[in-house]
Amino acid sequence: MAILGNIIKSALEFSEKVLPEKSPVEEQKEELLKILKKASSTSFGKYYGFNKILKSDDPIKMFREHVPLHDYSQIYDRWWSQQVKGFEDITWPGKPNYYALSSGTTGNQAKRIPVTDDMLASIRKVGIMQLLSVSNYDLPGDFFEKEIMMLGSSTDLNDAGDHLEGEISGISASNIPSWFRGVYRPGNEIASTDDWDTRLEKIIEDAPSWDIGAISGIPSWNELMLKSIVKHYNLENIHEIWPGLSVFVSGGVAFEPYKKSFEQLMGKPITIIDTYLASEGFLAYQSRPNKDHAMKLAFNAGIYFEFVPFKEKNIDERGMIKEGSPVYDIGDVEEGVDYAMIISTNSGAWRYMIGDTIRFTDVERAEIIITGRTKHFLNVVGSQLSVIKMNDAIRQVEEKFEMAIPEFTVSAVREDDGEYYHHWVIGSDEERDSTEIGKEIDRYLSESNKNYEVARGKSLKGLKLRIVPTEVFYDWNEANKKKGGQVKMPRVMKEDKFKEYIEFINKRLFNQPGQ
Repeated sequence: MAILGNIIKSALEFSEKVLPEKSPVEEQKEELLKILKKASSTSFGKYYGFNKILKSDDPIKMFREHVPLHDYSQIYDRWWSQQVKGFEDITWPGKPNYYALSSGTTGNQAKRIPVTDDMLASIRKVGIMQLLSVSNYDLPGDFFEKEIMMLGSSTDLNDAGDHLEGEISGISASNIPSWFRGVYRPGNEIASTDDWDTRLEKIIEDAPSWDIGAISGIPSWNELMLKSIVKHYNLENIHEIWPGLSVFVSGGVAFEPYKKSFEQLMGKPITIIDTYLASEGFLAYQSRPNKDHAMKLAFNAGIYFEFVPFKEKNIDERGMIKEGSPVYDIGDVEEGVDYAMIISTNSGAWRYMIGDTIRFTDVERAEIIITGRTKHFLNVVGSQLSVIKMNDAIRQVEEKFEMAIPEFTVSAVREDDGEYYHHWVIGSDEERDSTEIGKEIDRYLSESNKNYEVARGKSLKGLKLRIVPTEVFYDWNEANKKKGGQVKMPRVMKEDKFKEYIEFINKRLFNQPGQ
């Protein structure tokens, strides 16, 4: 019965139209003043003179001049570590009740990102804004009566004494509002199962009893879930068991590399909506259909954004922003330029270099796409190869060779002859000629990236490519981190880590070490 769904849809459309909205510039200034005021009595606020900043004629300028940029190590060692030990009022009033554990895609050592009650309220606010924006999509009325599968990390959080620890998706799911629990799947009992394989078995068992209309989470683990359900019940596609599935809300990584393999699991087209939920907060969401899947920055939800042009003169070899680099707010950015993003938040992150690079597709709407990581930029031999170019090359291969490549990783390796080669490992369950695919990627990158073409004529000797089953990527994640949740495979690996991965592949496939 779609009557209720149509009523809800109409209400959402009305709410979207009547909600007041200021310009991103105005909203951002208000958010900065709001978080500065609330944190003014903290140790951090006193040390950097937040009260003086608030009283100045130009608080944005003074904030930028007085508060330095921080990477994780800098702010944790000097400030957050005191909170973890139990001290109050360090970077935000009180003590965080949660810490989001995140190893990201650059290492194995877990980071502890504070998650305050204010931050959780902001996450819920952005979630509601995204829900309201669903009225901009052409979805059936009964979609609003369906259940929503949120496949994240376990909600069984680690008890660390005076706070709980877990991945941000698990923390968020454990704090969902009561009105949402009736449509939330897999439900708290299954979501609290820590072991991924056990959780997946329970999901498969209960799947026929659910009426799923939307799925959200990281594409790789959702794809594995869908494949497992289709295989277990001997289905042609997932729509045979969930006919009302209309939406996939993608988060954590770019969806494009997974598009083709996702389509193979579907019986009909579904709407893809991108989100940007990081351990540091809900940063952006796709508010309307658009060809780039560009997302609207959550500029009125407890986060103040700053941007540094992602150019070689501004970024060092570690992917960190150099001192003295130009820093812009949302009123000064330009479309089509890659920026390293800096955030200050209501969880006590101050001028924090989150490590992502973004590009504005529409400045007036404050819409962005994620273009990569500051550390995931292959430039060992001057190729200046960004993750977005790698994704483009993979799409080119998928179309030309009619195959799905949901996973890949790349490294610059110096071989015994002293020359550098780009080594690609791609995950696909379809047999193809790896040499031909390597040639196609090399050709595409040479034609679309001038710096890569120059490097290929000088220091970059060639490109080598290997195809492995997709499950090898999942097994590597399990061996090094953990299956499911927010775990992501790095698109770029440092040479030493990549050699470990090659050894893992050889042992996994052939029980032989080495390259």
